[in-house]
Amino acid sequence: MQKKVFQILVDNTSGVLSRISGLFSRRGYNIESITAGVTAQPQYTRITIVTSGDDEILDQIEKQVAKLEDVKDIKELEPENSVYRELAMVKVKCSASERQNVISVADIFRGKIIDVSTDCVMVEITGNQEKVDAFVKLLDGYEILELARTGIAALVRGSEEVVYLP
Repeated sequence: MQKKVFQILVDNTSGVLSRISGLFSRRGYNIESITAGVTAQPQYTRITIVTSGDDEILDQIEKQVAKLEDVKDIKELEPENSVYRELAMVKVKCSASERQNVISVADIFRGKIIDVSTDCVMVEITGNQEKVDAFVKLLDGYEILELARTGIAALVRGSEEVVYLP
């Protein structure tokens, strides 16, 4: 089993995300991460999907998604030619005496303290999945009260593969 990241450009219409995720569900494909947002052209949405499977399944996913009516473009974002980022917000339980230790760990990862209360700290961290995973692992001695992750957002490096839609 291998992972692939697909970037899909679709019409910005109601139900398009549901139709794409429905295709995955009907065929029994797994979505490990999905993000969606409007592009610089408001009539289009960029969807980034991380999925896994063998070569045959991953090729089938790409072909099936490309056939959907709202899909304008789909391509694999290869790690060596792309930039992947994820956002995580982590709420960590800590006393006033432990707070500085949590803040120090966040600083090492260039995390931002976005909320502080008497018994917890909320940290925002961005980076690739490995960075976010490493940060969470370093918090192992603390109680993580809540964790929210966006999933991968990704773009191809450079301007050669930019897709221009009318």
